[in-house]
Amino acid sequence: MLALKFKIAETADEFEQIHQLNYQAFVEELPQHPPNPEHRLVDRFHAENTYIIGLSGQQVTAMCALRDRRPFSLDYKVSELDRYLPSHRMLGEIRLLYISPVSRNPATFRGLLERAAIYVIPLGWDMAVISGTVRQQRLYRHLGFVPFGPLVGQPGAEFQPMYWTLDAFRDRLHWLHALQETDNPARESPP
Repeated sequence: MLALKFKIAETADEFEQIHQLNYQAFVEELPQHPPNPEHRLVDRFHAENTYIIGLSGQQVTAMCALRDRRPFSLDYKVSELDRYLPSHRMLGEIRLLYISPVSRNPATFRGLLERAAIYVIPLGWDMAVISGTVRQQRLYRHLGFVPFGPLVGQPGAEFQPMYWTLDAFRDRLHWLHALQETDNPARESPP
């Protein structure tokens, strides 16, 4: 297995692979959507998402989507979302976090989060919300995500709403070099 390269998705081929990986994640593995003959699932916020991907050669094997435009997908699932959140300056949403089984390891998860941090910190995000699969709650909590509110989703595809603060991330993830690099105000924003 090649070491993964993490980047922002930008090519038609990368986006097509994202749709296929999205299908694998949220139809086949977590049955949140019904199957279709195309074996692809285009996210309803696709046009607004910035995708961080992990590439093994030319194959997308890991992804997450970032957005800071309200309403978030979580706004539709949790009534009065803001009442659950501590004060913040700039809120974003992390969505569609998925790593294919062939790339599932701590280094891949770390790589996605580092690249996401490089992108969102210069934008001013100091908090993000996410719906994390109940299957990985221990990992999310270890990384500083704080659960709140009721579970969302359906049986077999249940998710826990959580928030993440930049301070909690700094406290728990000493390895996240991206935070030191992007805290420098002279540094240019990533593409």
